[in-house]
Amino acid sequence: MPGAAVRVEHLSKTYPDGTRALKAVNFSVQPGEFLIIIGLSGSGKSTLMRCINRLIEPTSGKVYIDDVDVTALAPAELRRMRRQIGMIFQQFNLIKRSPVLTNVLAGRLGYVPSSWALTNFWPRDLREQAMAHLVTVGIPEKAYTRADQLSGGQQQRVGIARALMQDPKLILADEPVASLDPATSHSVLQYVEALNRREGITVLCSLHFLSLARRYGTRLIALKAGEIVFEGVPAEVDERRFKEIFGEEAEEVEIR
Repeated sequence: MPGAAVRVEHLSKTYPDGTRALKAVNFSVQPGEFLIIIGLSGSGKSTLMRCINRLIEPTSGKVYIDDVDVTALAPAELRRMRRQIGMIFQQFNLIKRSPVLTNVLAGRLGYVPSSWALTNFWPRDLREQAMAHLVTVGIPEKAYTRADQLSGGQQQRVGIARALMQDPKLILADEPVASLDPATSHSVLQYVEALNRREGITVLCSLHFLSLARRYGTRLIALKAGEIVFEGVPAEVDERRFKEIFGEEAEEVEIR
């Protein structure tokens, strides 16, 4: 299944306290791209990611996924659209006391009766699919371990496996490695990169570190105070552009 195309037009978000998090943002993403969004904390990265699947309602503007206007969808239509969008969160968002396998199966909730989750009833084919995704992210032996007993990197792998249970055409990864050490950050991003290359899943990933963006992104967008200040390939971000994005006092940190 090919990845989704994304088009964002004049997207703006103003919060009730008057904060203008996004200011008429425009960009598009081709199917199968690995687009990275960089910027300082507060630049609007997380707001943008959450507006794309309407976890946050935009104030104005449009978001299209495969030419479907997501911003105009009724609640039932939006739920169906979200089946195609896997979300990987900075804080993992796992059910801490539940086994890893149950957390992965939760990615299928958009497709199955809610009673299945309440009673923890899952057909064999879905359990086998969940186990296969745990093999993909390298932790099948953790299937029956409680999520809160895993390391941060392992928890994020569970988050990736959960997203894969949706059979997504698009993955939104919101600061997926912000709380991880450098080696684990590369490990997690390598799994996401492999999915992008092998399955053709479109990826939008927000990151703090330019060195990671250069390593994994096919294209890069930089946000500053809710506006796009750069769009292009990561290698084009030289020292001058880096200072424009992150400020004159900023120093680039290499994540090895």
